[in-house]
Amino acid sequence: MGTAGAENEATVGDRRQLINVAYRLLGSLTEAEDAVQEAYARWYALPRGRQEETVSPGAWLTTVTGRVCLDVLGSARARRERYVGAWLPEPLPAHTERDGPGAGLADPADQMVLDESVTMAFLVVLESLTPAERVAFVLHDVFRYPFAEIADILRRTPAACKQLAASGRRRVRDARTRAAPAVQADVVRQVKAAWERKDIAALVDLLDPAAVMTADGGGRAGTVLRPVEGGGRIAPYMVAIADKAPGLELLERSVNGAPGLVARRDGVVVTVAAFDVAEGRVSRIWVVRNPEKLRPWVG
Repeated sequence: MGTAGAENEATVGDRRQLINVAYRLLGSLTEAEDAVQEAYARWYALPRGRQEETVSPGAWLTTVTGRVCLDVLGSARARRERYVGAWLPEPLPAHTERDGPGAGLADPADQMVLDESVTMAFLVVLESLTPAERVAFVLHDVFRYPFAEIADILRRTPAACKQLAASGRRRVRDARTRAAPAVQADVVRQVKAAWERKDIAALVDLLDPAAVMTADGGGRAGTVLRPVEGGGRIAPYMVAIADKAPGLELLERSVNGAPGLVARRDGVVVTVAAFDVAEGRVSRIWVVRNPEKLRPWVG
């Protein structure tokens, strides 16, 4: 049975949802947009008769987007093995906090719903899942798709998809937000103040002794290639950066829906830092400096 206005429904009503799904599956806004564009390209390549026969264009697009993302995830590990240094997901600003001449213009980042499922801690853990686990878990636990639909995407039985989602759920359990937003914001604010004062002792007090800082420069911006472990090592490193970067402006910003910091030089965002806070101290810091991953921050 055909659906009237299927073309308009497919082109307008579902794009926001597809971008949100694809970003959580891929951890890259650029790759998410490409996956959604590919899904729409395949939709428009269908004969008119096939489009009219499609009862739910949105469901069709979701299935195709999911399969495209599954293919991308399958090849991502090999590509990331060649990546210079650590690979981190692309950080996203709140749409009200974008900087630069393009701020306020239509952008995929403006279509993102920023919630617990896009925090840096959550996305980093998702990277440890197999592609099938990630698709099953994200679609079911985050977006509440039934296993029958997920089975069509993964080309597996609903029972197998349920097992995949359960496996993913166990592995991401510890990535759920542990500190209330107000607590995290206060700790991040104190980190900013201590960094600006170049106060190593204060930074050490704010960092968990077992804290880990991971940085992503992608070979395009200078940064450490391996994680820095321990608050006693991270604090001096942060102060050393302050010494080497005169004129750097540090701002409190929402990063993937959680309190974070953004560094600007001459009005241009050059670094975005996300934090995980537990028991009043910073336990993880993720620093993104690869300029290709900072495009949503400059419009």
